[in-house]
Amino acid sequence: MDILKKITDRFKDKITDASFEGANIVLYTNNEKFFKEGEGKIKEIVNEIKKRIELRSDQKILLEKEKTEEEIRKIVPKEADLTNIIFDSHRSVVIIEAKKPGLVIGKQGIILDEIRKTTLWSPQIQRSPAIKSKITENIREVLYANNNYRRRFLNSIGKKIYNDWNPEKTDGWIRLTFLGGARQVGRSCILIQTNNSKILVDCGIDVASQGKNKFPNFDIPEFNIDQLDAVIISHAHLDHVGLVPYLYKMGYKGPVYLTPPTRDIAALLALDFIGVAYKQAAKPLFSSKDIKEMVKHSICLNYNEVTDVTSDVRLTFYNAGHVLGSAMVHLNIGNGSHNLLYTGDYKYSRTRLLDPVVTNFPRVESVITESTYGSKNDVLLPRKDTEKKFIQMVKETIEKKGKVLIPELGLGHSQETLLRIEEAMRIGELPKVPMYVDGMIWDINAIHTAYPDFLSNRIKSQIFQDNNPFTSEIFSRVGSPQERKEVIEGGPCIVIATSGMLVGGASVEYLKHFAENKDNLMILSCYQGPGSIGRQIQDGERVILFEDEGGRRKININMRVEMLTGLSPHAGRNELISFFNHIRPKPKRIIVDHGEVSKSLDLASSLYKLNHVETNVPRPLETLRLK
Repeated sequence: MDILKKITDRFKDKITDASFEGANIVLYTNNEKFFKEGEGKIKEIVNEIKKRIELRSDQKILLEKEKTEEEIRKIVPKEADLTNIIFDSHRSVVIIEAKKPGLVIGKQGIILDEIRKTTLWSPQIQRSPAIKSKITENIREVLYANNNYRRRFLNSIGKKIYNDWNPEKTDGWIRLTFLGGARQVGRSCILIQTNNSKILVDCGIDVASQGKNKFPNFDIPEFNIDQLDAVIISHAHLDHVGLVPYLYKMGYKGPVYLTPPTRDIAALLALDFIGVAYKQAAKPLFSSKDIKEMVKHSICLNYNEVTDVTSDVRLTFYNAGHVLGSAMVHLNIGNGSHNLLYTGDYKYSRTRLLDPVVTNFPRVESVITESTYGSKNDVLLPRKDTEKKFIQMVKETIEKKGKVLIPELGLGHSQETLLRIEEAMRIGELPKVPMYVDGMIWDINAIHTAYPDFLSNRIKSQIFQDNNPFTSEIFSRVGSPQERKEVIEGGPCIVIATSGMLVGGASVEYLKHFAENKDNLMILSCYQGPGSIGRQIQDGERVILFEDEGGRRKININMRVEMLTGLSPHAGRNELISFFNHIRPKPKRIIVDHGEVSKSLDLASSLYKLNHVETNVPRPLETLRLK
């Protein structure tokens, strides 16, 4: 079906060019009057074919760049604080970066519309991060520098989608193969196959494992990278996104679908992964060139935005409440023939940082759910009680002149912890001692300030009112080995550092120096993978072997160690059950993954008894037929 011809035939001589941007359709016109007044006609076709269509000016009628920039600066209020204006001539788009993008848009888009009609360029607005972020700047530079390539790439994706597109319901087969993440936490990766499509959902690394068990199982007949149509990523933790750059190293040239913050954080974590490999004198799996390819081929979607990813699969992201940009992946397969929800990691309750997970969907027949804390023993303490306990422990340690170490994943709970400590010091619950941030956490904080629309309403409103908690003067960044040495040798303080499982990074260095002092405290608040130093300590080991430049040495863990799972960004047992009590519509099948064997089996058994629907706990490499 030639959908572009069908559309352009409707407008005869008004359209000079038509192309795809992924599943979206873009029409170009050299008729100034039609560009300014043709939205009504465009809407008629949108309502008819149910696809997103955008009308842009042909390059020939665009106002020249210098004059356009002058006009934009005239139209936009100074209070918006413009930081950059970038022209993408290949797409007739002008990108406007501002510290207060709402003032660039105006009430009901009135200022944006004025820019459009005055200059004939199509304006796109981006927020300037409150904290300078090198990674966000670099990503934007990569996209701007490759905008011609991006236009060709997105057009080729659209052609592929619409080549076999059928607006009618199709009755084909659907299979899931679990390449990783089944009966384990780590290397999440699911291959979804239909009559027409092969899609990878998540592609992660098990950071706590060694050898082949670290990566998804790609050495199976069903997986052929040349036949892969799309990759979809739920969120930016390494166990879900860590191997995506490697796909591009292997020759993958297709799109990766994710939310904008997930793209930025995934690139940052991938660069850090390379750095860690070099520090360990190991050859990295992939290079910065492969990360750049991932960025070049990314297609970013906001929550609730619907797009076709293949001719028979339609994707929508929903808020998962887990970390910044985390999404539940809803796949409408065969134009409504079957609806699959992949939860990724999620949080049912509200946190300081994020709104809770979405529970209402248009249609759902099958659900794949995580089970990290799925056993009957994984009932998490109420958040308020946990936070109270957390603050009390920190206070006791500081009063003893001790130091507090909080190993964290760079993304998610680390930001929650920072916000809680900032509040405690601000209202006098904690004395004002130095609060040090080490590792990637600072850069990830910066990315949070670039995407406040993905945060909870409370935090979003604080940022919009110039009361950004991430820019608090309480936080001090540790950016060098010398600065780290000063923290180690200094007085009472709180240190939050990566990695959360103590498998490398700054947190391990602090542990080596803090461990033997009984007045110090370490709080483990995130999941500790089997084989990690964090898991060893959690399981009661108090003598840990470390590899140093001088060889192996023993460290006695004399410091106080506390496990606080109530602060986890994962849903606890009760939250997992509550999610399925409240999900609408009720699924007909529940598939349980992303959990240790006992936890996955326990959760599946309980969900079966409570919901009276088929439940499955697939094994690694097992294939399930949904339809």
